[in-house]
Amino acid sequence: MRKLLLTAVLLSLPLAALADSWKGVALVDNNCKDSAKADPDAHTTSCALKCAKSGYGIYTADGTWLKLDAAGNNAAVVALKKTKKVDHLRADVEGTLTGDVIAVRSLTIPD
Repeated sequence: MRKLLLTAVLLSLPLAALADSWKGVALVDNNCKDSAKADPDAHTTSCALKCAKSGYGIYTADGTWLKLDAAGNNAAVVALKKTKKVDHLRADVEGTLTGDVIAVRSLTIPD
């Protein structure tokens, strides 16, 4: 039983090591990513919700654009509907980055 438990723990370590997180990153819809790049904090919640069908992404601290997967897009809509922020949409995202797409495990917009 101990060997089985130890094996399970060791096998889960590589998966945990693949997890990435981004704190306080700009959340923008795909339609507005180019126009919002210079000042993503000016992008409004109402615009982000209107453009929900285009999907979402984040600008990292160095200005890199990363797209969210379907789960991330859904989490972004939920977070945008909950937030009281009008603009300055900064998110905390956890997931796994593959190429330029984040497989999102969690996304929140802290108030």
